[in-house]
Amino acid sequence: MTAMRRFEGHGVLITGAARGIGAATARRLAAEGAHVLITDVDVAAAEKTAAALRELGSRAEAFGCDVGRRAEVEAAVAYAVDTFGSLDVLVNNAYRCSPDAPLFEDESDEDWAADLDITLTGAYRCARAALPHLVASGRGAIVTIGSVNGIQDFGNHAYSAAKAGLMSLTRTLAGHAAARGVRVNLVAPGTVRTTAWEGHEDDLAAASRLYPLGRVGEPEDIAAAVAFLASRDAAWITGTTLCVDGGLLGVNKGFREAVGGEREDGS
Repeated sequence: MTAMRRFEGHGVLITGAARGIGAATARRLAAEGAHVLITDVDVAAAEKTAAALRELGSRAEAFGCDVGRRAEVEAAVAYAVDTFGSLDVLVNNAYRCSPDAPLFEDESDEDWAADLDITLTGAYRCARAALPHLVASGRGAIVTIGSVNGIQDFGNHAYSAAKAGLMSLTRTLAGHAAARGVRVNLVAPGTVRTTAWEGHEDDLAAASRLYPLGRVGEPEDIAAAVAFLASRDAAWITGTTLCVDGGLLGVNKGFREAVGGEREDGS
């Protein structure tokens, strides 16, 4: 548990928060004093996560929400405001990622549309519903979970396009919301050990070797970055993408190893 209490009395809504990065973010913000609404399509899992936080003395509620449905998004936002008295932080974490077809021309319209609708348009729906309340709070912040897939090629055409779109939405919404007192930022994780990787431990081990810091990320690594960007410690930061990726994008470890490390001339 952190000793910091940067979110004392803040109302927070997190999408896709039943497990993984969303649940870790809920734990981190709750530990810093936030009242947290854990939304997810898996209501039972969301309630289990909320109950675990309540056992630790935090104020946490669960709410079923499919970010693909405008009415459910608006209901979740209204519930957070009614329950906590304000909405101060929105964390857009929900996503959908379809496996690529072997050939690009075999990709389906349905998978493409669904990935963009949940990952990109879902965040748009949440921000649209939350923004008036974030403005009213006087300390509003939106933090969206993007991905290194939105910056560089790691496969998954639709998911990657959606994550790149989130970076653009972060910039344009930050420009709109700044004069209204709301900051908007994005965290772009690398590979993170979540339930999505269960049964693929060998793949995680192989991926770890590509990371300059020698490991894949943990959900808590991302939660810490979200907490920073949502807090007043980041009061002069908006419209930015923060890569939390173990050095993956900044250091080409595979190339360096392939050519035998640095040469004597430093190149």
